Amino acid sequence: MALALVAAIPLSVAQTANYPAKPIRMTVSSGAGGGLDFVSRLAATAMTESLGQSVVVDNRAGASGSIAAEITALAPPDGHTVMMLSASLVVYGIVNKTRYDLYRDFDPISQIAASPYFLTVHPSLPVKSVKDLAAWAKANPGKLSYASTGNASLGHLATALFANLMGMPATHVPYKGVGAALSDLLSGQIQMSILSGGSVFGQVRSQKLRAIAVASTARVKVSPDLPTMIESGVPGYAVTQWHGMTAPRGTPRPIIDRLYREAVKATQRADVASRLAQDGTEAVASTPEQFAAFLKSERDQWAKAAKIANIRNE
Repeated sequence: MALALVAAIPLSVAQTANYPAKPIRMTVSSGAGGGLDFVSRLAATAMTESLGQSVVVDNRAGASGSIAAEITALAPPDGHTVMMLSASLVVYGIVNKTRYDLYRDFDPISQIAASPYFLTVHPSLPVKSVKDLAAWAKANPGKLSYASTGNASLGHLATALFANLMGMPATHVPYKGVGAALSDLLSGQIQMSILSGGSVFGQVRSQKLRAIAVASTARVKVSPDLPTMIESGVPGYAVTQWHGMTAPRGTPRPIIDRLYREAVKATQRADVASRLAQDGTEAVASTPEQFAAFLKSERDQWAKAAKIANIRNE
């Protein structure tokens, strides 16, 4: 056994010294068109230029990111497969049994970006504030439906919690990704959503959806006249969608550190930061240790929220 370990050391050193030796697969725990996909493609483009190897985005929508997580967890831990995930994957693991463990089977690399959630409604709905929305829902039981990107996604839990706190009836309609959810929101088949700015703010800007509040602790620069949920009468309510990068557990630390440095370079580029800011998204680039601690704090926060919203294990 000792000889085998000693023999393996030069190979490991060689692998890390020559990294990356081939294109990097970036699994994305959402479909095309949403905020996570947008951030992933910005990061992949910037990292491709810096690394000298292609970073190929591989969208794996479904089960709030669980499909992408399973694929990544089983990949060789050599740095040539990474995953871009969002808060929805943390939430999904809280209320569902999974074949992987986000805290056991992955090595955190960095939180890449963060985006506030926006409460939006279809323009045909006769409401312009949170108070109006709650009153309309109570006066029209069974008529208000809301979209999410899947059962036990962050959008599902965030909206269920909001409806619970406001005491208003609302029907959950899950979709496999942001694109399908937006399609029905824009057509008016679904009346409401609480989704990230990266997913919906373009539609708000073009007046295809109406934003009535932002789920951040302070108003956002991209829409300074839009009140927060707290200002609108929902005490303590704040939801941030974040995007981060992980690798299969056991990826050599020099490779984790290299990927972290590349993430910092990508998010510090002026063109990347400027494009993110258009939708109210901010670059983060935390260290692997900071991201690990953040993931644990997210798990604790949303476990409590799941109990309040009465979303249970399936």
